[in-house]
This record gives sequence, C-alpha cells and structure tokens, in this order.
Amino acid sequence: MIPITRPCVGEEEAKAAGDAILSGWLSQGPRVQEFEEAVADYVGARHAIATSNCTTALHLSLLAAGIGPGDEVICPSFSFIATANSILHAGATPVFVDIDRASYTIDTNLIEPAISSRTKAIMPVDQIGLAADIPSVRSIASHHGLTVIEDAAPSLGATIGEGRIGALSDYTCFSFHPRKSITTGEGGLVTTDDDAAAARIRVLRSHGASTSDLERHRSGTTAIEQYEELGFNYRMTDIQAAVGIVQLGRLDGILSARRVLAERYNRLLGGNAFVETPVVPAGRTHTYQSYCVRLRDGSAPRAAIMEELATKNIATRRGVMAIHREPFYQRLMPGLSLPETERAAEETLLLPLYAGMTFDEQDFVIESLAAAIRPS
Repeated sequence: MIPITRPCVGEEEAKAAGDAILSGWLSQGPRVQEFEEAVADYVGARHAIATSNCTTALHLSLLAAGIGPGDEVICPSFSFIATANSILHAGATPVFVDIDRASYTIDTNLIEPAISSRTKAIMPVDQIGLAADIPSVRSIASHHGLTVIEDAAPSLGATIGEGRIGALSDYTCFSFHPRKSITTGEGGLVTTDDDAAAARIRVLRSHGASTSDLERHRSGTTAIEQYEELGFNYRMTDIQAAVGIVQLGRLDGILSARRVLAERYNRLLGGNAFVETPVVPAGRTHTYQSYCVRLRDGSAPRAAIMEELATKNIATRRGVMAIHREPFYQRLMPGLSLPETERAAEETLLLPLYAGMTFDEQDFVIESLAAAIRPS
C-alpha cells in the first residue's frame, strides 16, 4: 500500500517517549517547555505555547485577541473545517471569502470588501503547506485595525522572503497531527510576540490556573493557584513534547525530502494534458503536506480516478473541502456562493507524498494516475 502520507518517526522518538514516561512527568511539564522554546527559536517568535491540537490553538488565539460574540472573522472556506469551527467556538461569526485560483489561499483582493463594523480579525489559511500572502493580509489588517490569526496548520518550516511562518502574524497556529511534516501524535502550538496574549493563552489552556503545575513544582513553596476566569483543558503532554523535540530536529531534512519528491512530480506530470501541477508564488516556500494536482476539463471523473488508484493500493484524497458546502454551514449560511472555492473543491486531488517515499513508488503513482485519468 502506498499511503497518502507516512510519519517520519523511529527509534529515537520511541526512546524519547519512553524516557518521558519513566521520568514520572507525563502531563504538561519540562519537555513541553523545552519544545515550546525550541519552536519559538526555530521560527523567530518571542513566545510559543503548546496546546492539545491546532483547533484549540486557534480557539485560544481568538480569545486572547478579545474576539467573541458579535464579532466577525474573515477567512477562506477552502480549508479543513476546524478553521471555521474555531471561530464559532469563540462565539464569533466566520465570514467566508473566495480564494486565489493559482495558490488556493485567500484572495487578498476580496478581503476589504468583506470588512464590516463587526470585523475584528482576519484568519488566512496556509494551504497544504503553502503560506497565504501574509504581507498583503497584514497590510490590510493594519489599515483597518484588525488582528491576523494565521491558520498555519501544515506550514511549520515554510517561508515568505527571509521570514519564517510563525513570526509574521499576530498569532500563528500550527498542527502536529501525523499528516503534518512533523508530529506529536496530536498536538498544536501558537506563536506570538505579544507578551500579555501569550500569558493569557498559557492560563486559558490549563483550566484558567494562575500558575502551571511545572511552576508550582519548581517553586519549592506551597502556593495555591487561583482561577480567575473560565479556562479549558487544552494542554500538551510531556510524552507528546518529547516526540516533538526529536521531530523538530528532523524538520529541515523532512522538508528537503518532500521538496525533492514534489519537484519530481512537477517534472514528470508537467506534460500530462489532464493535470495542473501546484503553483508556488515567488518568494514563498512550500512544505508540501500533500501534493495537490488539479484535474483539467476532459479528464476522467475524480471519483473514478480515486477508485482506480485504490484498486492498485494507492491512497488519494480529495483536495480540500469547501466548508460552506458542508451540511452544518449550509444551514448556517444558505445560498452562499464562492465560485473559485467550489471549483477547487471539485477539481483537486491529493497524491501520496512523504519523506521516505521511493522513486519507484512515485513512478508507480504517476503511471497509475496517467492510466486512470484518461477519459473512457
């Protein structure tokens, strides 16, 4: 079976997790702090706060930014459903705008027309590992006094110019799900340069406690924590963080291997009349969480292609969902039309890509796709 992805983990991660277990510190503790400091240093941010997943990282970022009932947050619909869900969980309203056809990221020309008196933030999404046009988003946000909360779930290690994703927005939220470049099993993280916001996120992720277990353990006192506001249990464990520390050391190598495979896909699929290969705008680097192709007019139906590849033990996925077309959101905002988002959701297909994929496996995917994509 050639999977859609495969985590790049091994004995070193297993040993790190085992050492954490044997240390006796299983919940959020010193390894979480070490992982946070390592990520903050890697991206160039003042603070990194680990959470249970990227959805909770987004939720806490919204709350730290003071966003709640009555507020609106502009975001693309072309994303995983967690983007919009996090906004609703904060009590605010997602306002969907369409995407740029080439990059599949938010069309920055459509942001200002969507701004109202209730708009408090913009949530650009880094699509499949390609950063949105964050400089343009930040320029618009600055002009209108809005916060930028970047859903960077798949893009740790991506860059725009000389800057790393994680240091460019007011808040940047990453995922460490096994489909991402590096994994902690489940897990997320927020980066920010805002000292007060970082402190509040740390409190909110741990039930609203005024001090963490680690701080109380290290203090050598019998100080009792206080709970001044309603918080959540959104913590990462030390077992997860131990794996993350090892994984972060592998990140650049993993991304390099993914880019080699992506460039090879580009080269070998470039002559196929039924396929559009990914576009990476100048100045941006892609982490290639997945390799996304677009099926051109005249190809076999996507469902038929996926079924044919499955018979050859090749896993594929639809590109990305159009959130506004999911039943819950259709009920919430009936009649909404986003033409580019809808076309992309219908025409895109994810192919297998992961560090450790062999050229022979990749050739088999390409040959099988070429056979399946031809119309009957």
